This record gives sequence, C-alpha cells and structure tokens, in this order.
Amino acid sequence: MLKKIIGAAIGAKLAKNSPAVGGATGAALGAAVPFVLSRISLPAMVALGVGGYVAKRWLDKEKAEQAPRPAPPSAPVQQ
Repeated sequence: MLKKIIGAAIGAKLAKNSPAVGGATGAALGAAVPFVLSRISLPAMVALGVGGYVAKRWLDKEKAEQAPRPAPPSAPVQQ
C-alpha cells in the first residue's frame, strides 16, 4: 500500500514538472515505481538517491553559470 502511494506521488510530480511526461506517462511511471522499489536493494536505493541529488546540484550550478548576470549599478557622478 505504501509503495503505491509513493509511486503515485512520484508519478504526479514527474507529470507536473516535466512537459514531456504527460498524465498517462506519469501514471505509468507511478505504477512501475512499486515494482522497481521491491526489486532493488537498500544500498542501490541510497545510491540512486545520492546520484540524483548530485546530478540536480550539478545541473543547477550549470544553469546558474549560463544565466546572464545583471550589470553592476553605476557609481553616481559627483560634481
């Protein structure tokens, strides 16, 4: 039961955050998550979680580096 709830939450989040993943695809992914969770070991789950976290941090850093930086404010002219 808990696996199905987790799967539904993951599928809904994927469908909401990604335009490529629609409602039906999110539901299919959500249905597959309990099956996958029951087949992999705890160390593999931890490795997937850590890998996902590291990948997200790296992608966010790359995105921030590519974003245009605002121009610094000009100093007031004194007369």
